[in-house]
Amino acid sequence: MPKVKIPRKSTSIDMTAMCDVAFLLLTFFILTTKFRDQEVVQIDIPSSTAQIPIPDKDIMMFSVAPDGRVFFGLDDQNTRLGLLEKISERYQIQFTAKQQDAFRTLELWGMDLKSLPAFLDKDPSERASTIQPGLKIDTTGGETQVEDLILFSRQVNNNLRIAIKADKTTEYKAFAAIIDALQNRKVNRFNIVTSAKKARE
Repeated sequence: MPKVKIPRKSTSIDMTAMCDVAFLLLTFFILTTKFRDQEVVQIDIPSSTAQIPIPDKDIMMFSVAPDGRVFFGLDDQNTRLGLLEKISERYQIQFTAKQQDAFRTLELWGMDLKSLPAFLDKDPSERASTIQPGLKIDTTGGETQVEDLILFSRQVNNNLRIAIKADKTTEYKAFAAIIDALQNRKVNRFNIVTSAKKARE
C-alpha cells in the first residue's frame, strides 16, 4: 500500500509580539538609565571593610583631590537653587536666570564664591574642561566659605547627610581642614566614602 504523502507547508511565525517586547525593553532601559556624570577630578578612593552604604539622596559631598583641592556638591537640584539664593544674599552676588540654571545642573564644583558667576557664564563644554582651583579653607580659625556652604545647605535641607570622598594619596591636612570646618558648624556625624575591600582567601 503506498504511503500517503502529506504536503509540506512553510511555517510562518508572527514576530509582531516579539518586536513589541523588544521595543518595550529598549524604552525601559533608555528611560531608567542614569548616565555617569563627568567627574571634575579623578579620585581613587581607599578600601575598607565597612559595609554601611551612604543613602541615595539628600547628600552633601566633599571631594578632596590628590593635590588637596576641595570640591563641593549637592545631589538635589532644588537644594542647589536654595543654596545659590543664600550665597547671593550673604555675598551680595546677583545671579542671572541663565547662571541659576547652570548652577542647578552643577554636580560638583570648587572655587571662590565670588568667581562663581564668571564660571557659570561659560558653555557646558568649557566648564567641563576648566581646571577649578578648589574651595579655600582658612585654617587660621576665621569663618570660611566652606563653613558657609555647610550652614546654608543645611538651612535649605535639614535632612542632608554629609559625605567626604578623598583620594587615598591625599595628605591628611586637607581632610582634617574639612573636619574642622564641619565641627565649627557643630556637625560631628559624617560619612567617609570608601570602596569595599576584597576578602582574603
